[in-house]
Amino acid sequence: MDLTHLHLIITHLPIFGIFLGILLLIYGLYINSSQTLFASYLVFSVACLGGLIAYVTGESAEETVEHIRGISKSLVESHEESAEVSVIGFGILWVVSFLALFFKNKLVAFNRKIAVVILVLSVICFALAARTGYLGGQIRHTEVGSPNLVP
Repeated sequence: MDLTHLHLIITHLPIFGIFLGILLLIYGLYINSSQTLFASYLVFSVACLGGLIAYVTGESAEETVEHIRGISKSLVESHEESAEVSVIGFGILWVVSFLALFFKNKLVAFNRKIAVVILVLSVICFALAARTGYLGGQIRHTEVGSPNLVP
């Protein structure tokens, strides 16, 4: 397995991981469980790490596909630009989630407010990750969308 294979495998982790974390966070807010909230922060941390790995391995994947006939450079560029924005969002989500975990006993009065902030950040990150994945899928999966639909 090379970095291109790792990229293709790991790219799903931030999308599904953040989605799972959102569901867990909403459930934790609903039942008012700090343990469930903290579990969602751990899920976000793992998902964001996966996003970072996907970003780092993306250059190798680009080098692999750039010489294949029929690959649109504009699709690759759109995917790459979206990934850059996504990884910034992942970094912010990871830092806020990590700080919430680290200071969980010192900020008990603010746990719910912090959870709402993390929920908003995670929804934004999910949207970014989903868009990046969609654009990446268009590179080799023409059934995903028409090249005329690329933003």
